[in-house]
Amino acid sequence: MASKASRQFPYAPVKVLVFLICLIPLALIGWDIQNGNLGPDPGQTITEALGIAAFQFLLITLLISPLRKITGWAGWLRFRRMVGLYAFFYAALHVLAFLQFILGWFDLWAAFTKRPYIIAGGLAFLLMAPLAATSTRGMMKRMGRGWKPLHRLIYSSALLAWVHFLWQARSDVTEMMIYGLVLAVLLGARVYWSGFSTLIPLKRA
Repeated sequence: MASKASRQFPYAPVKVLVFLICLIPLALIGWDIQNGNLGPDPGQTITEALGIAAFQFLLITLLISPLRKITGWAGWLRFRRMVGLYAFFYAALHVLAFLQFILGWFDLWAAFTKRPYIIAGGLAFLLMAPLAATSTRGMMKRMGRGWKPLHRLIYSSALLAWVHFLWQARSDVTEMMIYGLVLAVLLGARVYWSGFSTLIPLKRA
């Protein structure tokens, strides 16, 4: 019965809807730019908004497997790749905005050696890059059993992204502590259902 319902689900229009919903953070930034609602430091506001959007989509990507377990509906997995690619998309825009508005294009090495939060964020982004590059069905077939171990890098990337935002928080870390709690619950659910070893990237069963 569940399989029949899954086949009858209107995936195509829902995917279009999800695609458009994922563009909302970018649309809101564009709206704020158009209406001058970015505050005294527009570059900082844009950079932070893009980074938070990337982290939120990363968490949503991690949420999909627990949703599948809880609801018993495998259809959630059909949206995971899109959400994950949007996480990388916003992360790439975040990096570009950071270089353009805050750091500059020529001081990257100095910033890496002086600002630990940039190291954490840079590593999180670098770990996301191979996941985006190998997200297609064709790459899944080529990599075979090596695909899943590689894509466990998402857990390390999410942790590093959280550390990145936590370290750069100035005074109020409440928001990041809430995100940290959500991340801990998601990782804990993974350990509960699949074992701690499934959080270790590149490790084959």
